Amino acid sequence: MVFDDIAARGMVIFGCGKMGSAMLEGWLSRGIPPASVTVIDPHPSDWLKSVGVQLNTPIPENTAVAVIAVKPQMMGAALPNLTAAMGSDTVVISVAAGTPIARFEAEFGTKAKVIRAMPNTPAAIGRGITAMIGNENCTEADLTLADNLLQAVGQVVRLETEDQIDAVTGVSGSGPAYVFYMIDCLAAAARAEGLPDEMAMDLAKATVAGAGALAMDAQESPEQLRINVTSPNGTTQAGLEVLMDATSGLAPLIRDTVKAAAARSRALKG
Repeated sequence: MVFDDIAARGMVIFGCGKMGSAMLEGWLSRGIPPASVTVIDPHPSDWLKSVGVQLNTPIPENTAVAVIAVKPQMMGAALPNLTAAMGSDTVVISVAAGTPIARFEAEFGTKAKVIRAMPNTPAAIGRGITAMIGNENCTEADLTLADNLLQAVGQVVRLETEDQIDAVTGVSGSGPAYVFYMIDCLAAAARAEGLPDEMAMDLAKATVAGAGALAMDAQESPEQLRINVTSPNGTTQAGLEVLMDATSGLAPLIRDTVKAAAARSRALKG
């Protein structure tokens, strides 16, 4: 079993909101025994109370994995509770936004094994993507363990440097919100062309969801998929001429959008 060490030594999760619950659900479905999981959460959901984990009980000593999923403003209260329970080879996995690896090393010591991860909200339905990076204390086995855990909620990519996480925040971390707004805009455009409200939204949602699924499953690149559905002088070409305008089209707008989000991510660390 991939998670034998967790089953034997236990896992502790600090914070089990939407993201923590999504991950926990994936881990339980992959065979981690509920009794080996200790969750510390001041406001547990009914679902969390029902799955058989150890809830707000003392943290086991020398736990195999500690997952930090609290909001950044709660970090100061959460981390001291974990320090005493950590062993020399406890792997700390943080999915807390805006908290650098150095913050955990300051709390747990410079020899601590720390992995920072950035999942996004589609993780709630197992369709997320997570970027991760570990500090120099993490072995390949530690990184593989974290990779396997995070795959429970979607794809995983490994970063080369921690600084890259700001770009990840701008693209995939904040990206779902951009897509949700695009759905709203597409539905509004449909209404402006005379379609009823509910139909406009149904068409917008299904179009974006279907195109995304096709892009994920197809062998062709998104560029080629676009070309495939663009007939010369047809309706799609007419729309794309607006969308692909080099000055006012989507490309410069998305560049500015991601740049602003990444810059804000960098600023929040200060």
